[in-house]
Amino acid sequence: MASGTAHGAEHVDAVVVGSGFGGAVAAYRLAEAGLSVVVLERGRAYAPGSFPRSPAQMGRAFWDPAENLYGMFDVWSFRDCDSLVASGLGGGSLIYANVLLRKDEDTFVHEEALPGGGYECWPVTRADLDPHYDAVERMIGVTPYPFDRPAYSSTLKTGAMRDAAAELGLDWRLPPLAISFAPSPGAEPGLGLPVVDPEYGSMHGVLRRTCRLCGECDIGCNDGAKNSLDHTYLAAARHHGADLRTLHEVKGFRPRLDCGHGHGYAVDYVRHDPAGPERRTRGTITCDRLVLAAGTLGTSYLLLKNRANFPGLSGTLGTRFSGNGDILSFLLRAQDRSRTLPVSASHGPVITSAVRLPDGEGGRGAYIEEGGYPGFVDWLVEGADVRGELGRVARFALDRLRALAGHDTNMSAEIAALLGPGDLSGSSLPLLGMGRDVPDGLLRLRNDRLDVVWTAETSAEYVERVRATMRRIGHVLGAEYADSPAWHRDRTITVHPLGGAPMGRHPGEGVCDAYGEVFGFPGLYVADGAAMPGPVGANPSLTIAALADRMCTRLLEAGPPVLPAGVVGGDAACDRTEGPAVLGGPGTSGGRTSLSFVEEMRGFLAPGLTDPRKLDGMPEGGRFAFRLTITADDAGRFLAEAEHPARAEGWIDAAMCGGRRPIERGWFNLFAPGDRADAREMRYRLQFTDDAGRPRTLVGWKDVRPGPPTRVWPDTTTLLVRLLDGRVAEDADDTAPVLAAGTLHVLPSDLARMLTTFRTAGPDGAATLARFGRFFLGELWEVYRPRHGS
Repeated sequence: MASGTAHGAEHVDAVVVGSGFGGAVAAYRLAEAGLSVVVLERGRAYAPGSFPRSPAQMGRAFWDPAENLYGMFDVWSFRDCDSLVASGLGGGSLIYANVLLRKDEDTFVHEEALPGGGYECWPVTRADLDPHYDAVERMIGVTPYPFDRPAYSSTLKTGAMRDAAAELGLDWRLPPLAISFAPSPGAEPGLGLPVVDPEYGSMHGVLRRTCRLCGECDIGCNDGAKNSLDHTYLAAARHHGADLRTLHEVKGFRPRLDCGHGHGYAVDYVRHDPAGPERRTRGTITCDRLVLAAGTLGTSYLLLKNRANFPGLSGTLGTRFSGNGDILSFLLRAQDRSRTLPVSASHGPVITSAVRLPDGEGGRGAYIEEGGYPGFVDWLVEGADVRGELGRVARFALDRLRALAGHDTNMSAEIAALLGPGDLSGSSLPLLGMGRDVPDGLLRLRNDRLDVVWTAETSAEYVERVRATMRRIGHVLGAEYADSPAWHRDRTITVHPLGGAPMGRHPGEGVCDAYGEVFGFPGLYVADGAAMPGPVGANPSLTIAALADRMCTRLLEAGPPVLPAGVVGGDAACDRTEGPAVLGGPGTSGGRTSLSFVEEMRGFLAPGLTDPRKLDGMPEGGRFAFRLTITADDAGRFLAEAEHPARAEGWIDAAMCGGRRPIERGWFNLFAPGDRADAREMRYRLQFTDDAGRPRTLVGWKDVRPGPPTRVWPDTTTLLVRLLDGRVAEDADDTAPVLAAGTLHVLPSDLARMLTTFRTAGPDGAATLARFGRFFLGELWEVYRPRHGS
């Protein structure tokens, strides 16, 4: 339940912006845990039966509040590409094609070089996500297309793709689909059967029916057969108390400087009223945790537009944009393998099967999926009396979107030319390609609007591989291959925009960490496609949802976020007057600068040993290593404080813990005071869970104390460690059970690599590096300098 603040504003535990795959998962997980949650969704709710169908309805089915349009389709048009996304309760799930594939394990690449410089790097692994993939699949309810069941065995396009793949030696599969083919799990599939409501009830109170093969998935399922997020996660979130507010569009947000709480965020929104723009109202809500899930373009735009409120935000904001390799083509007049029956694209769900092209010698990997479109499109394109109206609808919609972006991207002539002869009707089969294009696009603001600087040229090899395979499939099916009209204008169209606020291991690599939390701003999360550091390759919806589920697990375990005094939004930054305050930490000239670097160490731990100094040799099975990204979100504060605290994130790798395990929470102190005035310690505290689910804490220290200069190298590169049972607080180290002890070392090669990883983000990068260098060398001098009489 929402509460009031000291100034009377509405306050909740969490605000979720958007209700797509990231936002819906977050809303459910947080509400289920007992937090007060408000979801701000700009679009409407769509019950089964309410989706637009007639040309007149479709003409108003677009999103442009300036023109009093509050429809479901939102097309962002840029110089080199266009993107179709959704506006409505359930986000992209309302218009996607239901495919929930996992990201291939070998595409979680690590520092894979990109043609124009830089690299693609995923700070998570398939093993990290698999439990969350499982959870999302269970919640949404996925199943392969039941092609072997009588009610669904007549879809010729499924058989045609299977046969073509077999002849060409391609990897064909029936991917998991978020569609109800049977009235309940385990029941016999059948057409148009009543669907049994889940235990958390129905969102809309309207009867849902199983898939009847109408091909209308991408324009909203009026039968309710699609297991979209409003029927699953959002319905469950509402059941647990989440407040789902439609027609609420977020315009701005900022760190909260209200001393009554000392942390959190304030969110400004507009409440739309379709009765007329003059009836719009504005509001503000505050929260302890803010989850941005407005979609790749929406979240990136909001972060760019509100960047001034977040000094020290990573310089990678706006980078790593990609279209997930989206390619659309058509096989005109396709037939089955026997060349006797025309393939009807409108009979069946939009997608039923997929061909996988793996990464490897053939190039970057991809999926090719057969597409479809609603049966009534056949009637529209074949009926001469309505072709003109359809053309007017297309021109109207594209004109509205062109006006939004301010670019000349009207494609209605090409679309009308393709529709006019009826080439898309009857026996024409769309093919949808997606995969690992090169994520080198840039999102930025131009005239206060979002702009994309991106080209498909760097992905030309990938594009040609996919199109060549599509041509081969078309040849088997006796079809004529035709590219999307956009390709003839050297443009790309994507329904899977990704990137813009990419995750990374440190602020120099990403906007947020591997759990979606924005570096330097506790409690602020990115939970949608904007967080992807590169293309997912497969349809990205499931991966976005799984990452959001993982994010929520970490968020709930960590407890309420607290900003330290002196950090933006913390107690020392409180402005006791109404209105905006000056943001920034000490010594940052109005903005904080963060500092990060990566450290690798390896060595041995002996099970049962309690004193690391007594390690003898290399115990079998005792190998231990870690890779840490050390981050000081405010370098000025880091250098000024006596303990010099920073965050430590990354992984440990040890057979005794089940292999590589992610660090859930980690702390690092550089040159903290030692047990005597002239001694220093470098301290490490890493908390993780082993493969059996048991919590573990690794504590370590580098003992830096006066001695000859020859001691500098061993003292600063040798870490004495103990592995403790449980999630141990610092004051309980001496009483916690010790499972193992030993030593880790920095090798010369590791040190050389570490020196290349130093990164800063913020207004004083070069000066910060110089200050850090002087501090580091100064501390060593203080410890190891010659002393009189020694």
